[in-house]
Amino acid sequence: MSQQPKQRRCAIYTRKSTEHNLDLEFNSLHAQRESCEAYIKSQLHDGWQLVPQSYDDGGISGGSLDRPDLQRLLADIAAGKVDIVVVYKVDRLTRSLTDFAKLVELFDRHGVSFVSVTQAFNTTNSMGRLTLNVLLSFAQFEREVIAERVRDKIAASKRKGIWMGGQVPLGYINIDKKLIVVPEEALTVRWIFSRYLQLGAIMPLLKELRDGGFKTKCRLLSSKRTIGGGDFGKGGLNHLLKNRCYIGEIHHHGQFHTGCHEAIIDRELFQAVQGRLAANNVEKRLQTRNTPYLLTGYIYDSAGNRMTPSHSVKKGVRYRYYISQAILQGHDNTGGAVLRVSASDIEAQIERFFRQRYSANSEGLRPLVEANIARITIRSDHIEVRLACSAEGDNLMDETPIRLPWSRKPFHAPKGIAFEPSSVLEDTNKSTDALLRAIGKARRWVARLTAGESLKAIADEEGRGERQIRLLIPLAFVSPGTLDEIVHGQRRPPGTTALAKNVPLAWPSAVKGR
Repeated sequence: MSQQPKQRRCAIYTRKSTEHNLDLEFNSLHAQRESCEAYIKSQLHDGWQLVPQSYDDGGISGGSLDRPDLQRLLADIAAGKVDIVVVYKVDRLTRSLTDFAKLVELFDRHGVSFVSVTQAFNTTNSMGRLTLNVLLSFAQFEREVIAERVRDKIAASKRKGIWMGGQVPLGYINIDKKLIVVPEEALTVRWIFSRYLQLGAIMPLLKELRDGGFKTKCRLLSSKRTIGGGDFGKGGLNHLLKNRCYIGEIHHHGQFHTGCHEAIIDRELFQAVQGRLAANNVEKRLQTRNTPYLLTGYIYDSAGNRMTPSHSVKKGVRYRYYISQAILQGHDNTGGAVLRVSASDIEAQIERFFRQRYSANSEGLRPLVEANIARITIRSDHIEVRLACSAEGDNLMDETPIRLPWSRKPFHAPKGIAFEPSSVLEDTNKSTDALLRAIGKARRWVARLTAGESLKAIADEEGRGERQIRLLIPLAFVSPGTLDEIVHGQRRPPGTTALAKNVPLAWPSAVKGR
């Protein structure tokens, strides 16, 4: 009596690199699957059976494994649902030799075979692996050659002044790879350039653009979603003023070529604007050099976040700090061990270090910092200083850091029967009072908005901007549990902005039941 062959579950994987013709009733994915199904039927005598699930990635390149249906197939393999993976050609699975090695390793780990219909391979033997690696090397080579050919075509087209895609600047519309001037938008662009020369700075121009209701260019994405159409930002406006497309040029890898499109700005006006921008940048750098913050650009927290200058004024006294960007961006949990330090405290430590090492006085300290400091990291119990060493004219970072003794001031008073209240505790109490006052104001603002009052009226009365009011309004919805922890000292009072950004959409169930 003949023994029945062991059943082997076969999964078909298909892929197409582009979305071209995918909407047809019978496309490339269908053709691949039909060939694979026919091959599986021819192996019924060996117990091959087709699994009902389909694994099809349409319009996705084979240069990466980050494909939805491929990841679903790999998950089913790990779950033991597949015995054989069937593809039409090897490059349908991947075009990367490195990725293919990873897939073969995964297949072997789970006892899965790999079969190509048009190339009779089986990865269970060494000869099959060798042949597959050779074929895949040629597939990867083909992919790289295609990429080089596309890059060369783009470079040649741009040298001829042809627009090859990207974000269409304000003032133009893209028709058949040619930029056509939009008269209404072109007037706006000319006004922006001439007005910048009159005002001489970005920020006053930004204010006039916003007050005048000027908006950025609306763009329709391939997904039919529209972006843009909002207020101008400082970075976007700065980029607009430097865009040489407005004088009829096309940019490609640092070179500018004469474009086929019509210029909106004459060269004299454009060059005058560039001169003013350059002068402003020089002035800004000089102001930075004269700032009272000695370590700007060199100081980081232990998590690698840059620490930037800040200050506060209490009773007419200005207090300087270096604050981690983690706090400023509202991501306290990604910050280092120390998020805020006194600028005078840290600078005094660095000054003592330079006096001992270079016999420097306070007047000659800044050039020494610029010439010798590569990075300063604030740890919980010391300051780590990395010096810059010079090698063939290039500034490099010394691999051996210097540890300077330092410890931050405690936020809580030491335990004991009796102690003198510290200034830190007084500051904590003041922070709690300020936070509670801000929450009370936010609740009153919500009540006034609910009654029909406008946000602008509230902002004018408070002497704040509408954006600041909108930013602080979430404080009205801080949960009672959070307030209890802050008031009773179980939680250090956060800043008002940080707390407003992290108010949850719903309170925990325990709070709701109160």
